[in-house]
Amino acid sequence: MNLTYFLFFLCIIVCTLIITYWAAKQSKTTNQFYVAAGSLTGIQNGMAIAGDYISAASFLGIIGTIAISGYDGFLYGIGFLVSYLIVLFFIAEPVHRLGKYSLGDVVCARFPGNRMRWMMAIGALIISILYMIPQLVAAGLLLRLLLDIDYSTSVLIIGSLMTIYVVFGGMFATSWVQIVKTVVLMSGTFLLSLIVFSRFDWDTAELMAQVKTGTPLGEQFFLPGNLYDDPLESISLHLALILGTAGLPHILIRFFTVRNTKEVRKSVLTATWIIGSFYIIALVLGLGSVALIGYQQLVSLDPTGNLAAPLLAEELGGDFLMAFIAAIAFTTIIAVVAGLVISATTAFSHDVYFHIIKKGHTAEKTQLRSAQWTAFVVGLISTLFALGLENINVTFLVSLTFIVAAASNLPVLLFTIYWKRFNETGAITGMVSGLIASLSLLILGPHIMNPDGGWIPYEPIFPLSNPGIIAIPIGFLGAFLGSLLSHSSPQSTAEFRRFFMKSQTGIETREHRS
Repeated sequence: MNLTYFLFFLCIIVCTLIITYWAAKQSKTTNQFYVAAGSLTGIQNGMAIAGDYISAASFLGIIGTIAISGYDGFLYGIGFLVSYLIVLFFIAEPVHRLGKYSLGDVVCARFPGNRMRWMMAIGALIISILYMIPQLVAAGLLLRLLLDIDYSTSVLIIGSLMTIYVVFGGMFATSWVQIVKTVVLMSGTFLLSLIVFSRFDWDTAELMAQVKTGTPLGEQFFLPGNLYDDPLESISLHLALILGTAGLPHILIRFFTVRNTKEVRKSVLTATWIIGSFYIIALVLGLGSVALIGYQQLVSLDPTGNLAAPLLAEELGGDFLMAFIAAIAFTTIIAVVAGLVISATTAFSHDVYFHIIKKGHTAEKTQLRSAQWTAFVVGLISTLFALGLENINVTFLVSLTFIVAAASNLPVLLFTIYWKRFNETGAITGMVSGLIASLSLLILGPHIMNPDGGWIPYEPIFPLSNPGIIAIPIGFLGAFLGSLLSHSSPQSTAEFRRFFMKSQTGIETREHRS
């Protein structure tokens, strides 16, 4: 075991546990546990959103994808960034005004009832667990590589830590772990990018020239078409990335942690600037990896390219800098999985336990205890999944998560907020059709069905690795047709006008309150 690596990881763990100890004293009520009592400022929440969003797939994956695939890898990051425009213009403020703790609150503000609570809770649980598994697998592999400890032990360490953060600290601990992660991530990667530029005497043209000699792609490195031969795959992927963010529960519930819509806007703008800056830095690090290490050595050490950032750090600053960057990657994973656990916990404990099982009547202490137990169970289930998937490439689950979110949650949220004719039947058919379409197309696609080492050793029935271009329209179509063809009577114009006014202004008329 490398002592430098171990000390950096130990420092990260101690710091985050101190944050959790402090946060545990603040989390005495369900309001504090679920949404930090709305006490975060817009800038703090924006930093937390960025910490929640920049996952292992972004930090390790995007830099590696740029190093191996060039231009297409950077476009991958742009898809993540552009998605926040949809959140800013259409989703963020209505979600804040309509909800309290969960996305179930938002939809049930218009369609109250147990069926909608169940559907929204199930969707949030599926999305959170699908996203959590690859993060835990990546964490286990990273710790095994750097500290030379068993994969199972690594996953248990990460799973235990994330569960401790959420069970004892709730949203307070999760938010501040994410804020600290954002500060460390941005400062560390910015420092690394400066060192890259210094190696080329701050001459961008020289960096570009070295990239061309370091990659077998040559000039093609700076042109599209390296990641996917089929343009339809690329379009499908970016459609999922751009639309998926607006349906991710663990991102959207963060808009409940601020006081008002001004802070909501400030949250989204802060997160967008941080995420945009990060992807520019990632571009520099991807180029630096090719120029200084070389494509052949990168691929020989790690065919996926996920170790490009740590390997670049080792090339530039030896064991110390590599340990620092690896510790940042570790913090990145911890922050994201903690956010996912709190999202899944809120969906089940608030929507299912409190509203459906207890009919909205239970003591504050009992609610808090149920939330803590739910966090423990969610953490345990995710850890067990990750333990069983050591030897399976699960990176595709990240893009699948965005597809599921865009195909199921997004149509329901948009139509609920903006379409008068929409009804509860349409909401349920939209959720179900989006979930079934995205999961079915994944199972029938090349990720699962593959004669060369796939889970199902047969030729894929569906040709696209990224089924978003089919699954997402199916989700919208299901919600649209479900509303038009059902016998449920749509809301009256006056009812919808009152609901819409609340979603856009926060003003709730007396008739609507009753």
